[in-house]
Amino acid sequence: MGFSAIYLFDGRQWTEHQEEPVPPEVEPWLRVDIHDSDIATVVYRPAGRGSGVAYLGFTPRTYFEDEDASSPTDVVREATGLADWWMLRSQGGGEVEHAVKASELLGYLAEDRDPWELDLDEDEEDVDVLDDGEVFVEVKTARFLEALDLPVPADLPD
Repeated sequence: MGFSAIYLFDGRQWTEHQEEPVPPEVEPWLRVDIHDSDIATVVYRPAGRGSGVAYLGFTPRTYFEDEDASSPTDVVREATGLADWWMLRSQGGGEVEHAVKASELLGYLAEDRDPWELDLDEDEEDVDVLDDGEVFVEVKTARFLEALDLPVPADLPD
C-alpha cells in the first residue's frame, strides 16, 4: 500500500482532511488528495481559465482503465488555470510570468493515456533510473506545490 493523504490549503496553511472536505468559502484554496502513491487529485478555486481539477501521476481514467472514472483531462487548460491561481495568490506578474508558470506547471500534470501505452511492469533496471517524482506521486506533489510557491505539508517527502 502506498502513501495516501488529503490536504487543504486555505490560503495560509495546510490542514489534513478526510474524504470530500467542505472547502472554505474564502478563495483562493487548493485541495490535494493523494491516493496510494499513484494519483494526486488537485482541486483549486478559483478555477480561472481551468476546470478547477487537475491530476498528478495518473488520471483516474488511465489508472482505473475506465472512461467514466473522471472527466477528460486537458492539461494545457489546467496549467493555465493553475497559473491564474498562482498569479492571484502572488498578486502580480504579467502575461510573460503567467506563461512561464503555466509551462512549468504543465510538466507536472497527468494527461489521459490509453492503458496499453503504459508499461506498468517495468524492468527493475529501468525503475532504478527513474526519478522518485516519476515513481511516487507524493514526491511529485511536493515538487508541484513548491512550483506554486506554496509550503509543503510536513509529512510529504522531499
